[in-house]
Amino acid sequence: EDYNESILPKVIQVLTEAEPTCSIHVYSQPSVMLRNWLDEGKIDAAILTRAPNSEEGHWLASDQGVWIANQDFDVELSKPIPLALFQTDCKYHAAALDGLIKNGQSYQLLACCDTASAQRAIVRSGMAIGAMGKLSVTSDLRILANMPPLPSVDIVLVSGPETHPLLDNDCLKSLLSAITPV
Repeated sequence: EDYNESILPKVIQVLTEAEPTCSIHVYSQPSVMLRNWLDEGKIDAAILTRAPNSEEGHWLASDQGVWIANQDFDVELSKPIPLALFQTDCKYHAAALDGLIKNGQSYQLLACCDTASAQRAIVRSGMAIGAMGKLSVTSDLRILANMPPLPSVDIVLVSGPETHPLLDNDCLKSLLSAITPV
């Protein structure tokens, strides 16, 4: 769900240009679940956050983790810092907590969210700050400076055990050029 607004429309556009009559079913689930569905043959392909030190899938983009807040949130006035983060299996979750602990900053984990939209909604309301990939940040939120660094991740397209015929080399090249800015 993290990349529904930034990458998914470009993927769908390339696929429908390659096969105008195709029908695409979109499931917004964590990468771990989508990997399981790929292995089980329940889906043909998935946009995933690649596991560290992995070469899986076809690289689409890299994304840098950032801290986000609503326009009026003041971190200095909020002690402990209220957090709305992704679930514990997300790289940003662990890195955010680890960074705050290393900096000696107290925090309260207000919410663990399984979707970017839930996290953004809580942050947008001013109840907490969050950590997510820069590609998932909407224009109504601001990126915070002077916070602990967050990791970067690779976003990839992964096919199931039986590669869908639509996902041939020409389609993958078109997809990469549609997503990568020139």
